[in-house]
Amino acid sequence: MLSYRHGFHAGNHADVLKQVVFVFLLRHLVQKDKPFWCIDTHAGAALYDLTKGYAAKNAEYETGISRLWTHKDLPGPVADYVQQVRALNPDGALRLYPGSPQLAMQMLRKKDRLRLFELHSTESQALQEYFRDAGHRVVAQAGDGFVGLQSLLPPPSRRALVLIDPSYEDKDDYKRVLVALREGLRRFATGVYAVWYPQVQRAESRRFPELLKGVQDKDWLHVTLTVKAPVAGGLGLHGSGMFILNPPWTLPAALRPVMPYLIKVLGQDDRAGFGLEFKLA
Repeated sequence: MLSYRHGFHAGNHADVLKQVVFVFLLRHLVQKDKPFWCIDTHAGAALYDLTKGYAAKNAEYETGISRLWTHKDLPGPVADYVQQVRALNPDGALRLYPGSPQLAMQMLRKKDRLRLFELHSTESQALQEYFRDAGHRVVAQAGDGFVGLQSLLPPPSRRALVLIDPSYEDKDDYKRVLVALREGLRRFATGVYAVWYPQVQRAESRRFPELLKGVQDKDWLHVTLTVKAPVAGGLGLHGSGMFILNPPWTLPAALRPVMPYLIKVLGQDDRAGFGLEFKLA
């Protein structure tokens, strides 16, 4: 929805899951010498100040990154993610938080490319201004990422990571994600596609994982982080999921120690839990 602002949710428990996986995928892709493209269909703003504005209004980061900030026993992928956040806060105080565009910019090499879409007029303007001096490495566009994605596939490098994380405030987003994945695979079958979705008390959300599994018979991974029991009769966020098509074969093993740890630190009641399932070639 055009009223949605990423800043409200910057650094919350759902964002932690998304960014831990996203950082791992970026880290995997930069290990090979060949360049790749990172495409973010719903980029939001690149950077958030947690001390003011939308991020401070509900302080949702207190359910996520804030709980991890002082821990010294972080599993590898979580430590990598937190280190990327620390790079923006060199004095050790948690103030600035990177959105996925900033995380990608920090981790991509000069030969890699970043392509960003954002539909919200204020957010897209801020995004374009933020990357104004980034040169040809980054192209930030105001527009519908579902539509823009297909114009970029396949990328010239024939390597790409596509992050798809709409707000889902419009229930049609669930259908549009499925269409985007099927069309993306038709155009570029070997790309890595990472989809975030919310766990809310909505029929579309509950059946979404099974529909995602139907997009491709194999080479997928599904991980969920549930931090609390659903609110009775409400649509509040009680968890989230990440679904990856064509994941690195190392991802399941990497997530096995991560998910129990996140439950221990981010879980809010005895209904907290996680799921991890995959079907690799």
